[in-house]
Amino acid sequence: MASQDWFDKDFYKVLGVSKDVSAADLKKQYRKLARQYHPDSNPGDTAAEAKFKEISEAHSVLADAEQRKEYDQIRAMGSGARFTAGGQGQSGGFEDVFGGMFGGGGRGGSAGGSAGSNYSFQQAGYDDLLGGMFGGNRGFGQPSGGFRGYGGPTRGRDVTARTTVDFVTATKGDTIKLQTAEGTTITVKIPAGVSDGQKIKLRGKGEKSQDGGEPGDIVLTVSVRKHPVFDRDGLNLRVNVPVTFVEATLGATIEVPTLGGDPVKLRVGPGTPSGRVLRVKGRGVETPKGTGDLLAVVQVAVPSHLSDEAREALVAFHSLEPNENPRAELLAKAQE
Repeated sequence: MASQDWFDKDFYKVLGVSKDVSAADLKKQYRKLARQYHPDSNPGDTAAEAKFKEISEAHSVLADAEQRKEYDQIRAMGSGARFTAGGQGQSGGFEDVFGGMFGGGGRGGSAGGSAGSNYSFQQAGYDDLLGGMFGGNRGFGQPSGGFRGYGGPTRGRDVTARTTVDFVTATKGDTIKLQTAEGTTITVKIPAGVSDGQKIKLRGKGEKSQDGGEPGDIVLTVSVRKHPVFDRDGLNLRVNVPVTFVEATLGATIEVPTLGGDPVKLRVGPGTPSGRVLRVKGRGVETPKGTGDLLAVVQVAVPSHLSDEAREALVAFHSLEPNENPRAELLAKAQE
């Protein structure tokens, strides 16, 4: 909305730009000045705060294409004009600038066909004169939204925070409570499948605005405690499952643990080597984006203690093994 300031203030001069400045250059210059004079960068400096408000006001007008056009038109019509109604025999003032536009007779002329009468603001009001020009009946001096002279209310600052959750909570999701630095308690929903180091944004939970704007956010970094058995592999859960030499050699049916559920039975085929992965479908991490699997990694366990009878039996077995070197291929490739 046009105001007396549009006549008194040179917004281009305030921002240090030319009248034909592009929108991009205008934005660049405003950001430079805003960083320089922002109250957060100049705590307690009233002069810097006043300057910040001044450049914010200038930018709010010039950055809006329609308002900039209106501003340029008014400045071109009569720099230094005042919103004053001339008395009998007086000249100058607002009527001199706009008299011709609205059918007035200029100085001392009549308006609206009423001969011999000055068109004063007490009779018709500022809204009647500028209503058509600026798209509606707006009261003089009333802001069009936000804090006109301040470039709009400023948003509260974001706050960073950290929390640590256990493996099960991170995998299955849960609702937890956190205490802010101010001592208030907030409820946080931990989504299923959150990973270690992932950030969660809590909108509107950050620092409050100092001038009525939106509050900032809390950016919460989640750390996940390690599980003694399971590891994450995307949406899959990975678990190392030891089997005996005999089970791996002859084959066996074994039990494998699941996260938060009953064990499942898996078949280990004869001759299964250490490191082979057995997959259990649908027993991994369940999220709205999908569900992973349980990956059971076979680890052949070597006995650390043998009875004399077992040792003798093992020696007898070794004598019956095929005369093959399991490292032969490895050694050959190392020489390539």
